[in-house]
Amino acid sequence: MNDKTMIFSISDNKDESIKAILNTVYESLEEKGYNPINQIVGYILSEDPTYITTYNGARNLIRKIDRDDLMEILLKNYLGVK
Repeated sequence: MNDKTMIFSISDNKDESIKAILNTVYESLEEKGYNPINQIVGYILSEDPTYITTYNGARNLIRKIDRDDLMEILLKNYLGVK
């Protein structure tokens, strides 16, 4: 048995969950013929869920993400910050 202290990070799990949701939403928008970037940006700026299709449950999925968390993760990834 390993008696060393294990590090657990909720942030890493949350980031991965948000990434998975965004990928699903992106793919759903693309499959329906929308411009996924424009639609997701519209949603982020307005918080109006009608920017996101209901196809594949994408609208319900994206509403599970707190917008502040989403913006934080997007900015960190854009800047390459952990």
